[in-house]
Amino acid sequence: MPTTLAPDGTRITYVTKGTGPGVVVVPGALNDASDYAALADALAPTFTVHTIERRGRGGSGPQGDDYSIETECADLSAVRAATDSRFVFGHSFGGLVALEAARRDPEIKKLAVYEPGVSVDGGVPMDWIPAYRRFIEQGRPMDAFATFAIATGPAAARRNPRWLMSAILRIVFRGEHRAKVFRLLDANLREHQEVGRLHDSYPNYREVSADVLLLAGGKSKLPYMDAAFERLTEVLPAARVHTFPKLDHFGPDQRGPAEVAATVAAFLLD
Repeated sequence: MPTTLAPDGTRITYVTKGTGPGVVVVPGALNDASDYAALADALAPTFTVHTIERRGRGGSGPQGDDYSIETECADLSAVRAATDSRFVFGHSFGGLVALEAARRDPEIKKLAVYEPGVSVDGGVPMDWIPAYRRFIEQGRPMDAFATFAIATGPAAARRNPRWLMSAILRIVFRGEHRAKVFRLLDANLREHQEVGRLHDSYPNYREVSADVLLLAGGKSKLPYMDAAFERLTEVLPAARVHTFPKLDHFGPDQRGPAEVAATVAAFLLD
C-alpha cells in the first residue's frame, strides 16, 4: 500500500485505484478502507481514488496518546499533498475530519461529505461514553457496541434494551466483520470524544474555502442531522445539499456506493 508520513512521524497508508483527478476518501468510525472499496471502484473510471487507512487501522500507525481531530486533519493533508489531490470525500466521522481539514488546507478545492459527525445543539449524545468505556475495560465488546448503537442510532434503535440490540448485532455482524468492529472500539471512543469536544463549533466552517456538497440519506433518521445541515448551510460560504431518498446513514459503504459515487462524481466534475 502507498505510504506517507504525518507531521508527527506516524505512518499513514492508503489504497489507490483508478485514473484521473485525485480524490481522497476519509472513512467513518468503525470503518476502514476496505469498507469503501465499492465506492472507490465506482469513482475509479473517472478519478484516482486514495482511500485513507486512518490512524489505528490497517498498516497505519496507532492513534497515540496525543490523538485529536488536529492529527486526523494533518494525516489527511499529508495524503492529499502526497497524491496531489484537490478533492475530498468524507463519511460520518470522516466527514467531520474532512470539514475540519478544509478549514486548514485551502488546497482542498471541492469537498463532499455524507452525514458528517457535526454535533449541534446537543444533537450527538455523549452520555453513553462511561458505560461504553466500562464494558471495554470488562472485556465485553458486544455490550459496548450495543451501547453505542442504541445511543447514536435513529429513534427506533434508542427504544431497544441493550440485550435486544446485542442480539440484533450478533446476527448482523459476523466473522471478520464483527472482529474488525471490536478491534476499532477503542478508536471509536477517542473519535467520538473529539465529536463532543467540537460540539457547537460549526461557526468555524465559515473558514472553508472549498465548494461543499452535503449528502444525506432520506431513510437515515439520525436525530442530529437536520440541525447540523441547517447550521452548515448557514455558515459554509459555498454549499449545496443532496438527499438520497432510499438510502440511510450507510449509503456510501453498504447500501448504495454506486449511487453515492455518481452524485459525487457529477459534483466534482461540475
